[in-house]
Amino acid sequence: MIRLHSLDPSLKISLTPSLRYTVLFIALLAGFITPFDGSAVNIALPSISAEFHMDAVSLSWISTAYLLAAAVFLVPFGRIADIYGRKRVFLYGIGIFTISSFLVTMVPTTTLLVLARTLQGFGGALIYGTSIAILTSVFPTGERGKALGIYVTAVFVGLMAGPLLGGLLTDYFGWRSIFFVNIPLGIMACLLIVTKLDGEWAECAGESFDFTGSVLYALALIALMYGFSEVPGMAGLLLIPAGLVIGMVFVWYETRTPSPVLDMHLFTTNRVFTFSNLAALINYSATYAVTFLLSLDLQYTKGFSPEYAGLVLIIQPAVMALFSPVAGRLSDRIDPQIVASAGMGLGAIGLFLLSFLSASTPLSYIIICLVIFGAGLGLFSSPNINAIMSAVEKRQYGVASGMNGTMRVIGQMLSMGIAMMIFALVLGRVEITPEFYPQFLTSLRYAFVLFTVLCIIGIGASLMRAKKPA
Repeated sequence: MIRLHSLDPSLKISLTPSLRYTVLFIALLAGFITPFDGSAVNIALPSISAEFHMDAVSLSWISTAYLLAAAVFLVPFGRIADIYGRKRVFLYGIGIFTISSFLVTMVPTTTLLVLARTLQGFGGALIYGTSIAILTSVFPTGERGKALGIYVTAVFVGLMAGPLLGGLLTDYFGWRSIFFVNIPLGIMACLLIVTKLDGEWAECAGESFDFTGSVLYALALIALMYGFSEVPGMAGLLLIPAGLVIGMVFVWYETRTPSPVLDMHLFTTNRVFTFSNLAALINYSATYAVTFLLSLDLQYTKGFSPEYAGLVLIIQPAVMALFSPVAGRLSDRIDPQIVASAGMGLGAIGLFLLSFLSASTPLSYIIICLVIFGAGLGLFSSPNINAIMSAVEKRQYGVASGMNGTMRVIGQMLSMGIAMMIFALVLGRVEITPEFYPQFLTSLRYAFVLFTVLCIIGIGASLMRAKKPA
């Protein structure tokens, strides 16, 4: 059994190469199953809609419930991991994610499906908030970008396998079968953690946990996200400003509590950390719903099977997986903001081209857009993570990892929220049937235009992260 850092700060345990690569392998397993699950679900959504007769907005909640739960618990459990141990929280997260994956395969109703996805999101939050922190703890600065690049590649491989394997499984065994893939991989990761890793990472052991701040944080996110789905109704018009107000109260409270769940001084005193997280938030807000929207377009308006749609959508994460390791190594040698900003620029070009989609758009055009878009995301992700984690002290790795994961999940959630809001305004609460295809395509074009604008704003945020000269 390989020993980790002791809880006693006076002891210094050497981090051998064997430990580093054991931890990296476990992180790769966790890094694969969470994005695989999300991308496979996107392919299965039309089949789920056919079984439960769900409208477009309700269908969006199958993905959104997962993201909302992940966003609500990410920062609090990043802090809990710093206090009580990252390995422990990481293990619980993989265990919960695996169990909830099994539960999804047995749900008989829409409500239970959304609840099971919420539980999955909770497990995902515990994974997101610790995996990058553990990797950053194990790998020194000169090797960190490479390790994070490999980890992000595993994420992209999960994204790549999701549409392909998810489409095949949905076609031949039904949509429930896609969740069985998570179970053996989750069990393997849990066994490796229990049998191969001894000790714990907990640089903030003994410090207190901010429960009040965590509740305010959760209420703000829930109000905002549910409000997006209810626009233009009165509930949406009330919940969105309520969420913003609660968010401001949360920020005010966190600046005054002695042991905050989210240290606001990281944002007020650390320029690189602030703008790297802002760039991540904008990037994911502008990009996550693209796969969701294209999956619906390919299967509804283009008439492709889930298997064929998956083969098309695999192009984007495949290109991302090719570019990510290169981008990670580059970020160890040159300023990460240069690589990440170039990536976001490519992403904006891909999104702009997608805004011209119509019922007669040839498949070759969509493939070109996905190649450009995937290259942009591949260049952005690992350099941006490297910039975030290298901008904080070791004792703050858990919070920084949690914040990075939170920016990703909140961005993904906002991206889905934008898609839901546009569906609600243009399409309404109806099933996507042939008579509504023109309104559906209009919704897609509006979404891609808005995402392009967001990505251009994100380029500015990415460039502003550079440290000012002394």
